[in-house]
Amino acid sequence: MRVLFFAQLKDVTGREAVELPLAAPVNGDQLWALLLQIHPGLAPHRTTVRLARNWEYADMKTQFIDADETALIPPVSGG
Repeated sequence: MRVLFFAQLKDVTGREAVELPLAAPVNGDQLWALLLQIHPGLAPHRTTVRLARNWEYADMKTQFIDADETALIPPVSGG
């Protein structure tokens, strides 16, 4: 699975994307657990970041598979 990071999450991880191989489907909570193992600095952002799977917002029950493109989308403010 390809995981994309945007805005301040790129600064936290030091990268725009990461390849995360999945042997079996995982839900949103399991995906977060895997990401936090690789990038523990994401922990403070977990409650405010939305997950997107293949360009559609996802929730914690969504099943993610190895072929998916997933994005971590931080809150956006405008003015």
